[in-house]
Amino acid sequence: MPSVNLVRNIGLNDAATGLITALDDEPTAARVLNHAFVTGNVYASRSQDGGSTWTHVDPYTTFPFAAGGLCCDQMTLHERSRNLWIWLLQYRMSPLNGSNVFRLAVSSDGTPAPGSWFSWEFSPGLFDTAWATNTEFDRPDMATTDNHLYITYNVFHAGTGGAAIVFKISLAHLAQHQLSYVFYKITTDSSLCLTRGATTDMYFMSEAVQNPVRIFRWPDAVGSSPGKAVVSTPGAWTGSTVPGSYISNCPSGTNWLGKVHARATAGWVTGGKVGFLWHALPTSSRPQPWIKGLVVDGATSAVVAEPDIWNPGWAWAYPATCPNANGVVGISLFYGGGGVFNPRHVVGYLDSPGWVLQGTRDSSHGPDGGIWGDYLSCTTSHPNNTEWVATGFTLQGGTTFDFIEPQYVEFSVGP
Repeated sequence: MPSVNLVRNIGLNDAATGLITALDDEPTAARVLNHAFVTGNVYASRSQDGGSTWTHVDPYTTFPFAAGGLCCDQMTLHERSRNLWIWLLQYRMSPLNGSNVFRLAVSSDGTPAPGSWFSWEFSPGLFDTAWATNTEFDRPDMATTDNHLYITYNVFHAGTGGAAIVFKISLAHLAQHQLSYVFYKITTDSSLCLTRGATTDMYFMSEAVQNPVRIFRWPDAVGSSPGKAVVSTPGAWTGSTVPGSYISNCPSGTNWLGKVHARATAGWVTGGKVGFLWHALPTSSRPQPWIKGLVVDGATSAVVAEPDIWNPGWAWAYPATCPNANGVVGISLFYGGGGVFNPRHVVGYLDSPGWVLQGTRDSSHGPDGGIWGDYLSCTTSHPNNTEWVATGFTLQGGTTFDFIEPQYVEFSVGP
């Protein structure tokens, strides 16, 4: 079985992050030629030498002030066919109306590196008059098909509870610094996870608490509407949305899974098959929190495989996935706990029926207060699109947010 080859494995120092990191660091990254861009909670950084050195990019000053100010969640990706660098930023709730906004920023100035940014703000009240006050966008996801950018957010409203919204945005118009989109509101499902590698159809899955799960398909064609399939997994599992339900302690006794819940964090499409990974609670045969895997046929929704990730001695969390140009699914995630390990970042790939994994760096400590998460990224590299670019993070030298060190990793299937 081929190993995992770590092409580049670099920790971003304080100068690269502007001394602004968090225990729920949420780093994402993209690379084109020698240019790489990383976002996190709540910093950004860029490299112009293939990831060897990094320069802090301040999201607070790059864009105008909005709502209650920049908050936390950010994501970035690069859309190759139109050379679009895309940056998604979330803002705090405004003291004026109790609602927040998110900003979509695009750079398409004709160079491989992100340059001048064009941006638009989205407020909840634009999509429902009931959301005009006391409503918050949170928990984003972002991915592309051949022709559209898809963005999802949970919508938390003080009066009616939670919902979710999915945006389908024209990439051709973004390349012209124009905005055109349609959106779909979901009141029965939340915490949606989009698929990487999608081309003519975008698939997304809702939060997974119990069997069966719900998988949506939104064709890329203009004027299409989402459909939904209900799929039962042969393997047994349960999930939870209650904070603190997932428990696996570091050597210090800290539970590093304090923020984990049943949300799927990884989705992919390759060879007509659609896959997702989400967090599952311990069972009698799997005594540590683990990752449930599901692969279905994109056309029939028939179950094809269940590539679970588990170990009796420690827990797994926060997977991110993407297929490379050969259709091989790469992954970035953490493991730790069991009273033995502080959080460890690993990368690897799916070699059916299981995963081949390789560690990138170990944390020196467990996190203060059990905070860790909430997502990572995995995408194809450029120009070698059989390799992946992934993000992770570790604690180095202490237990608090100022000891977080983001990890930038390029990797491939080894010999």
